[in-house]
Amino acid sequence: MRRHRLLGATLLALGFAVGSLAYRRRAARHRERVDLYAEDGSLVSISNGAPDAARLLGLARELIRLGG
Repeated sequence: MRRHRLLGATLLALGFAVGSLAYRRRAARHRERVDLYAEDGSLVSISNGAPDAARLLGLARELIRLGG
């Protein structure tokens, strides 16, 4: 009986961890952001809600619309 409880608790915890990871990955795909690459190889990501993000995201949407 004790072994079954331990197995059930382990499976429940594993299921919760997998579900949490899947939820975070799905939520991350729906966030808009602008990635700025510099010549030295550095990268800055500006996500929605950051200062001046609305302006940069608007420009990025316009570039995508014109290119595609």
